[in-house]
Amino acid sequence: MNTKSDTRTATKAGKRAQAQARTAGRESGPENSSDGREAGGAATRKAPAEVEVELPAPRGTGLSRRLWVEEPAIRRRMPDPVRTAAVRAVIIASVTLMQAMVAFFCTLAGSWLAFPMVLSSVGSTVVATWGVLDVWVTRQVWNQRNGVVSVPSSTARQLRRERRRARRTARTAERDGARIRRRGAGRLSEA
Repeated sequence: MNTKSDTRTATKAGKRAQAQARTAGRESGPENSSDGREAGGAATRKAPAEVEVELPAPRGTGLSRRLWVEEPAIRRRMPDPVRTAAVRAVIIASVTLMQAMVAFFCTLAGSWLAFPMVLSSVGSTVVATWGVLDVWVTRQVWNQRNGVVSVPSSTARQLRRERRRARRTARTAERDGARIRRRGAGRLSEA
């Protein structure tokens, strides 16, 4: 195996990918953007993320290999309680769909299991509806407590105000303690 030629090939492939990314960025400039904004608008276009191409390194060369390239997330991660509720709702909905399918096939086959499966499918549909509503309610509650504050009566604003007040009193107490220590440090004991 020739390590120099493999390294050159990897370098050429990386340069080629960067050139393609640059030309793709020029082609999708503000005048060609499909989002309806004008070129002179306040919105700025981000440059496309650079693609890193690395060919598999030959054995024994000591060259590093990257398994994947990190890309920025399109949307922010859902809060944990909302995510938990969403996963629960998806699992319940999939079980409900499977039960409905089994009930349908049992009905076609004329099996005795058709009637109990239809009843359980109806019950599961009610539970799945509850699961979807649970996701919605959990999301609303999380936004009200921790989310972006846009309503004057929002609980998040009150909680932030209380946290700010607690930090302020802690800083004041710390400053007073330091002042007392400094004032007492220069004197001898008064006995």
